[in-house]
Amino acid sequence: MKNPTALDLPMVDPLPEATQKYFDICQDKLGMVPNVLQAYAFDIDKLNAFTTFYNDLMLASSGLTKLEREMIAVVVSSINRCFYCLTAHGAAVRELAGDPILGEQLVMNYKAADLAPKQRAMLDFAALLTTASATVEEADRQTLRDQGFSDRDIWDITSVAAFFNMTNRVASGTAMVPNAEYHSQTR
Repeated sequence: MKNPTALDLPMVDPLPEATQKYFDICQDKLGMVPNVLQAYAFDIDKLNAFTTFYNDLMLASSGLTKLEREMIAVVVSSINRCFYCLTAHGAAVRELAGDPILGEQLVMNYKAADLAPKQRAMLDFAALLTTASATVEEADRQTLRDQGFSDRDIWDITSVAAFFNMTNRVASGTAMVPNAEYHSQTR
């Protein structure tokens, strides 16, 4: 496998049994092992930390739907112009929404999308966290509450936005390349 980043950090070989099993599950469910996982596989502890946090934020029980969490990922990645995450999470939005147009709108300019006011407020908050986090104040959180988000939901919105701001920078800083399969999914 070609290194999915511009760095010379070879994947641990052989992979530990648990890691190989996780990669095999990815291959079976997704038809690929996401390059982000392969990129982190030079250090199994870092890979495990990444996957544990990602799976908790994106897949665990939350007042946010999986689609809403993916929407946050795409909007943050759009602002940061992260090619890897726009490609991978744009595909996830297309699939979860069953709407390739929504996926493209979020990639290009989420304000062009026909969103419910609740989702618009959520994405406006994620955008503010991305562009000017130090300016967030109680009125911004109250806007979310007024749209029906609980304080736990606000924590989750904040955590997903923060996570993707971090991963966007890792992907951009290492020139991480998305799997080619993402480009044609749900189009």
